[in-house]
Amino acid sequence: MWLTLITGALILLLTWDFGRKRQRVAAFEKSQIPGPISIPILGCGLQALHLGAENIISWVGEQFDNYGKTFRFWILGESLIYTKDLKYFETILASTTLLEKGQLYQFLRPFLNDGLLVSTGKKWHARRKIFTHAFHFKVLEHYVEIMDRNSGVMVENLRKCADGKTAVDMLKYVSLAALDVITEAAMGVQVNAQNDPDFPYIKALKSVVYIQPDRMFKFSQRYDWMFPLAAPFLHRRLLSDIRVMHDFTDKVIRERRETVERAKADGTYRPLSLGDEEIGRKSQMALLDILLQSTINDKPLTDADIREEVDTFMFEGDDTTSSGVSHALYAIARHPNVQERIYEELQQVLGEDPHAPVTQSQLQDLKYLDCVIKETIRMYPPVPAIGRHTHKELKIGNKIIPPNTSIYLVLYFAHRDPDYFPDPLSFKPERFLGGEEESHENFAYVPFSAGPKNCIGQKFAVLEMKSLISKVLRFYELLPLGEELKPMMNFILRSASGINVGLRPRKS
Repeated sequence: MWLTLITGALILLLTWDFGRKRQRVAAFEKSQIPGPISIPILGCGLQALHLGAENIISWVGEQFDNYGKTFRFWILGESLIYTKDLKYFETILASTTLLEKGQLYQFLRPFLNDGLLVSTGKKWHARRKIFTHAFHFKVLEHYVEIMDRNSGVMVENLRKCADGKTAVDMLKYVSLAALDVITEAAMGVQVNAQNDPDFPYIKALKSVVYIQPDRMFKFSQRYDWMFPLAAPFLHRRLLSDIRVMHDFTDKVIRERRETVERAKADGTYRPLSLGDEEIGRKSQMALLDILLQSTINDKPLTDADIREEVDTFMFEGDDTTSSGVSHALYAIARHPNVQERIYEELQQVLGEDPHAPVTQSQLQDLKYLDCVIKETIRMYPPVPAIGRHTHKELKIGNKIIPPNTSIYLVLYFAHRDPDYFPDPLSFKPERFLGGEEESHENFAYVPFSAGPKNCIGQKFAVLEMKSLISKVLRFYELLPLGEELKPMMNFILRSASGINVGLRPRKS
């Protein structure tokens, strides 16, 4: 009896899948978008899901080699398109309606909920206006002080391995420094991650940002209904880690809100409105303070509203910056002429005393370092792909994208396409000194995305990258030691072999 029921269910499933797949095949044949062969139910999943995060980038590159600048495939009913074609980039990123993230972003929702990164519509629009206060240039000056102080802690911690002979995985050090920066900037609290990496919030955050992306490439864990069955221990750990993170953020919010209430009681409280231009005089505020004192339609944000935005800021401001800084140090170590030119600029702009604090205006004057950062995130974009989901049929050029399709703009390969950048695999910061800056106009270079959903924290990120990189180079000469990069992706660009450099103390 059970065998009959199972057989019947399987026949129904195959029949349903065949009908659904036939419709999608017909839609893709209409637009002639090529892609790997798909099989019933699993689609092309067996070709991709067995790869793991360490091989997915090379696999996507092979598909571009096989099928051109755009290809499609299915995974268990998910329709996906991957592209490095600028026609797609421009149509999608410039759109004011294609704002919903691709389906892979579902893995962020358990701990980000409906924060700015994944929200859409009126909620996203109103929250984005609030965030403009957080990146006012006078507030950024306060953030620079936080960046500089924590950069100093990082270079001190690097001393123990700065012997000129040891290969150092810079991501381990940079990530903790970035966490100290973003935690203080976002929540106004110091967790001292660099000296106490076992702090519960830090451990939980690091755990979550590894567990969730890793699930994308594991068939048995990819779907929420399968995850608890296939990996019960990992599922319980994920829930526990998210609870630790949320509890910590909630506690900080409660304490800061109590401070606001006391200010209301003694008459010193003044709420901010979306049009308030006096945010600059409140330059010592963390993002949390700005959110607590902001209103939408004359209504304050709830604790739940604030938590999802603080958590979003933490996620986006930690790993992305860590990836960018670490890859920059890796590239600089392997290009001595570039390193020498940066160091000369640092001496000229920041002075000879490596301990001297830096200001926002000084960091902005580091023009060549700016080019080095731009070239780094061209070759090694911290976010290798940007996803959007369309619920309606979409026409791009002569192609028609079927509804309910996730489209992934693969920056990693677009930035390395010789059609867009001459000699794309060579590290050449000079390409951003003039001529090729116009690549922004045709969407060939979009490391911070573009259009309505571009990265609102771009200025913050660049200042932090400059602060961390410049501090390391003022104290140490970088050497090309250790394994070469083996790029891997789990939301953020990483390396399976580490991001390695050698460090030699500079003479005082």
